[in-house]
Amino acid sequence: MTIGRRAGSYVCGVDAAMDVIGGKWKVLILWELSLRPYRFGELRRALPGVTEKVLAAHLRELEADGIVHREEYAEVPPRVEYSLTPRGVALNEALEPLGAWGKANVLGQAPQPVS
Repeated sequence: MTIGRRAGSYVCGVDAAMDVIGGKWKVLILWELSLRPYRFGELRRALPGVTEKVLAAHLRELEADGIVHREEYAEVPPRVEYSLTPRGVALNEALEPLGAWGKANVLGQAPQPVS
């Protein structure tokens, strides 16, 4: 699946990546899904403050971008689980240094000396 909502208009790789993860909740959704697959309700409870509408919209966008996999099970009642695709796992790995920066510079942990 190809990412390209603004095909041809990206300035750089960071610009393209921000198009995929932009918004308050997408990175938190990715981080949560790195732990395990989630059903919609479980994911919503794991992200206090996210509305059902926003979560559904973000999951659809992440699925369209090939970051999240939606698995529908033929059961009664219907069951749907969301998990990361290999592309989503790679994106989470790319976000790890950003999380480390946030811990060191925003959460009050002692900053590391710059060499």
